[in-house]
Amino acid sequence: MKNKKLLIITSLVILLPIVAGLVLWNQLPDTIATHFNANNEPDGWSSKTFTVFAIPAIMCALHIFCIVVTMNDPKRRNISDKLITLVYWIIPVISIVVMAMTYANALGIGINIGTIVNLIMGVLFIALGNYLPKARQNFTCGVRTPWALSSEENWNRSNRLGGWLFVAVGFLFLINAFVLWTWAILIAAIIAAIIPAVYSFYLYKKGI
Repeated sequence: MKNKKLLIITSLVILLPIVAGLVLWNQLPDTIATHFNANNEPDGWSSKTFTVFAIPAIMCALHIFCIVVTMNDPKRRNISDKLITLVYWIIPVISIVVMAMTYANALGIGINIGTIVNLIMGVLFIALGNYLPKARQNFTCGVRTPWALSSEENWNRSNRLGGWLFVAVGFLFLINAFVLWTWAILIAAIIAAIIPAVYSFYLYKKGI
């Protein structure tokens, strides 16, 4: 019952920008920038109707899918309540921030989207990095390689390393919010995702 209520609340938060869009409807242009390049310049546009209604709806559908997958994990009991709460709130927060930036830009309010996105990613990576070392074996959250899932020791070591790397990348995102070296930070994030998987295989070959 508690999780159902939380799902309803978080879904409503995701859809809240629709209400804001209706309030601002007459002030919004017919075509709205919905994607920006590394130089903080718009390079993708959508209709006002799609922006106001479809984008929040798509995010809500993705949110529900993620929750259903997480809550039906065969090892659900191994996922901590704190991590479950984080999963519930990631997309709602992203929805509010992304749509607020989209509306602000459409209304001609000067904002640095690259800075805001990097700050959000930094906080997200740091939060996930703090939870990874504490996560027990499951099929939804963590370094879920076949070798980590078959060995508790492998899982613990791989996720401990992954946690440190995610926190490090999180701080790099926070720094990048002010220097905006987009490609450098993306490469760092990819490396942080690959290294724990490679390390997990290394441990497996060592019999761990």
